[in-house]
Amino acid sequence: MVNDIAGNIGRFIVLVLLQGLILNDVNLWQGMAIPYLYLLFFLMLPIALPQWAELLIGLVCGLAIDMFTNTLGIHASACVLLAFTRPQLLRAIAPRDGYEFGQRPTLSDMGMSWFLKYSVVLIFIHHLWLFFLEVYSFNGFFTTLLRVVLSGGFTFILVLLCQYLFFSRRTTSYL
Repeated sequence: MVNDIAGNIGRFIVLVLLQGLILNDVNLWQGMAIPYLYLLFFLMLPIALPQWAELLIGLVCGLAIDMFTNTLGIHASACVLLAFTRPQLLRAIAPRDGYEFGQRPTLSDMGMSWFLKYSVVLIFIHHLWLFFLEVYSFNGFFTTLLRVVLSGGFTFILVLLCQYLFFSRRTTSYL
């Protein structure tokens, strides 16, 4: 339990600093694709976490990113929406027998099909809210939608890469 909390706090600090200090300056195709790897923190939160805790974590994480980007609550609102949506999505895509106690929402624990549905939907919801709130208009709807798709794809690729590099099951073999 203590290790899980320490691991989540460490993941939060690393991902927020990585996002704020490095990834916010990565703009591909004239700013059309911006990676938001800090979403990996939300994707990795325990399945059994109470919703009030998720909402509070979403607010804190969003405000931390807003301080780095100077965006007056846009990330906070997108993260709170993500935290509000996550439990409903987890119920909708739950395995037939439900989740096992202590099961984590990772690629190695849940499989590619489940993780693909889970992460792509949450990333798309976050990016859709974030970019349309940023422009605060439906003018340039298709340009904003293109930003959502490109940034979401870029973010998903980085999330998948991190899942394979840092969260895959390691088996030891003795030769």
